Amino acid sequence: MSRDAGSPRSRREFLALASAGPLADWIPFLHRRHISLAGARFRILRNDYPRRHYLAIHGDEETAREVLEIHMQAYQGIAYIIESRTRNVPIEGGEIDPNRMFSGAGAEASLKSLNPAWDQPRIAAALATLERGRTRLVRALFPAPGGLLVALHNNTEAYSVADERPISDSESIRDPEHPHAFFLCTDPSDFKILAGSFYNVVLQRQGPRQDDGSLSRLAAARGVRYVNLEVERGARDRQQEMLDWLEWHLPETPNQRLDGRAYTK
Repeated sequence: MSRDAGSPRSRREFLALASAGPLADWIPFLHRRHISLAGARFRILRNDYPRRHYLAIHGDEETAREVLEIHMQAYQGIAYIIESRTRNVPIEGGEIDPNRMFSGAGAEASLKSLNPAWDQPRIAAALATLERGRTRLVRALFPAPGGLLVALHNNTEAYSVADERPISDSESIRDPEHPHAFFLCTDPSDFKILAGSFYNVVLQRQGPRQDDGSLSRLAAARGVRYVNLEVERGARDRQQEMLDWLEWHLPETPNQRLDGRAYTK
């Protein structure tokens, strides 16, 4: 005798199954509001259908967070915003740069740098924690095949597009007077479009030569369309302007044309 599909038990089984797997991402009332890896906890903002994914990964980059929160009120997509006000996040009683968690080599280098008193067993324990949760976080952050991930960052005088030019495959420096404002992308087609803007752009198809554990390097290695939008801290209007330009000109998928339409509600 078959079980009634509407029985309390069958509904519980369905909910348990759905919440444990990818099906949760397709059913609105099962959508997660947070996702974490070690001490990095991300708040998830959704606006209608997830056409794009966005990320603010450093808690001390307040301009990027504010711009992204406002942006999500007008554009469709899914945003992951770290719930922190510091650059590094806690892990196993120490700390790590959250943008160095995406490979074992990068994470180990960050752990050793930020926790100089740690011995190898303690580093190994932290790496094991990251290994257990990394796949789940990456699966959430990366968009569907062909989709676009946009990461917002803020920098200081110590970092600019000049640091990326020597390790880039191509470059378009259209705004040399503002070297701290630039796009870094992993897809040649996106680079071609962004190079037609008024902004500085570099293309890194393989990412940094050394595995630094960054999300940009992982995206490049996996062929994921990724754009890092960098501006100086406090340059809110410039970051919003550049993000709007990206929305209007980069297609949702590589084979789609925008024809002058933005992704608005």
